[in-house]
Amino acid sequence: MKINPKVLAIHLVAYAVALAWLVPFLGVFMASIRPYEEIVNGWWRFERFTPTLESYIYVLTEANPPLARALVNSFIIAIPSTIIPIFVASMAAYVFARFEFPTRDLLFLFIVVLMSLPQQMVILPVFLIESSLGLWDKHAGLILLHSAFGLPWIILFLRNFFSTLPTEIEEAAKIDGASDYSIFFRIVLPLSLPALISIAVLQFNWVWNDFFFALIILASPENFVVTQTIPRLKGRYYIRWDHMAAASVLAMSVPLLVYALLQKYYLRGVIGGTIKG
Repeated sequence: MKINPKVLAIHLVAYAVALAWLVPFLGVFMASIRPYEEIVNGWWRFERFTPTLESYIYVLTEANPPLARALVNSFIIAIPSTIIPIFVASMAAYVFARFEFPTRDLLFLFIVVLMSLPQQMVILPVFLIESSLGLWDKHAGLILLHSAFGLPWIILFLRNFFSTLPTEIEEAAKIDGASDYSIFFRIVLPLSLPALISIAVLQFNWVWNDFFFALIILASPENFVVTQTIPRLKGRYYIRWDHMAAASVLAMSVPLLVYALLQKYYLRGVIGGTIKG
């Protein structure tokens, strides 16, 4: 069998990059399953190797605040912050893709420009608005904020995807007397399932991994999410790397699991959402 040197070089580079990304994750995992005394001088030292789950048990149940409660809070925030913007943005994106109305392109351009706003630029007015509405230090306030920030990019993504769908099916449904609402909910959305799932994966992961918004909006330890809780596990006088590693593994396992379960739909949706601008 003849080996193509170019293909071989590409594969070697890809494997090298994958290994470079894998080593830090391996280090975090090894630190999470070993006692503190064995990793304090480096997780790669194996003079002694005593696997244990004590760090996981501690961070989940005994830490203050416990990571178990933070995981629940993260789910409480991440799930609505994924469903709400997808539902709203899908209807807006369909309007942009299928209907003609004055200033449509200008309005769409304005929505796209909103994607460029950095979080730090808007956090002060957002904080003042949510404080005046009584939403500060409440999960509802953070859900509303994540939903608003997710709308622009989801509208852009879905508008591109809807533009690739054939219009013949929708036109045939109109001839049969179907309304625009029926066409959207019974035809367009089922056909767009790969795009919706890929958006859900991205939005869920971004909300789950958010630290900045959560740091500003949530102040009570009982309301903290995972990203706020992990830094509080470092210890008062020295950093407990085993505890922080265990908490990090638990935190990252949720997005990884979501991606692994929905990988097939995610790839199909990303391709469909980016092939037409």
